[in-house]
Amino acid sequence: MTRYIAAYDTESPACLAACRKIVDAHRRHEMPATFFIVGKTLEANRRDYVELLDDPLFEVASHTYSHKMLRDHPVCGPAASPEQRAIEIRRGKEIVEDAFGRECVGVRPGCGFANAMRGAMDELRHMADAGYHYVSSLLWGPDYSLPARLERPFSYADDGLPDLWELPGHGWHENVLKNTTRIDMRRLTLWPPDIPQAIPDAHVETPEQEFAVNRVFIDAALREDAPFVSLIWHPWSLDRFDPDMKMLDLTFAYVRDLGMELSTYADLWRSVVEGTEDAGWSGKPDDM
Repeated sequence: MTRYIAAYDTESPACLAACRKIVDAHRRHEMPATFFIVGKTLEANRRDYVELLDDPLFEVASHTYSHKMLRDHPVCGPAASPEQRAIEIRRGKEIVEDAFGRECVGVRPGCGFANAMRGAMDELRHMADAGYHYVSSLLWGPDYSLPARLERPFSYADDGLPDLWELPGHGWHENVLKNTTRIDMRRLTLWPPDIPQAIPDAHVETPEQEFAVNRVFIDAALREDAPFVSLIWHPWSLDRFDPDMKMLDLTFAYVRDLGMELSTYADLWRSVVEGTEDAGWSGKPDDM
């Protein structure tokens, strides 16, 4: 059965107020979620975030220490120094674990990459040595196009780390789709597109239009019997565009009506190591 995972890149001061509304929506729908949180963001409002997210519904994972790039990125800028990259990986995990008193098993690098963390041996080793079990870094399509494909999980066995898994994200970076980040979406789309119906003629302008795009990916994941689908969301952007969180209500109600299995990224990773997923998993990445 295809899992649905709600996930949030929680990375700026504006995320706290947004997360209060997001958490309310999740509790109304009894919907689990993974919050990838930047270490500095958590440090700045530790008590508030712990009170908000210390809940069995939620996984709190790392979004690095300060959102500096772990590899060169044509949209988001050059990689930080090797020393800073090590801090981003290790310190982000330590802060989450210290705040919440539980293991932080996953990390999502800032912005994500088109080739995941393949070949980034120093960074992958830092992740493994720090005790991460999964990384969610494949967040773009080929050549840094959007939307990101419905890629399946894979292990970093080819990089010598068979126990470290890549769990991708899918679809649009919603801040680009809605133009809350000033990046021209027309320059990022792949030609020919994998899913033409997921590319609107212009930036979406209403929660209903955003839900319609979400639905394209959810339906495609079910049609392809994908192991999971998880869209790339940012609390600050969701709140700026849709302060009533109507899109979340529409999406969560749709997912529940479909009877999809609800999950966090940590749940997904555990299903890999426990061998409960019989199909759809690969020890190697799919061909790009």
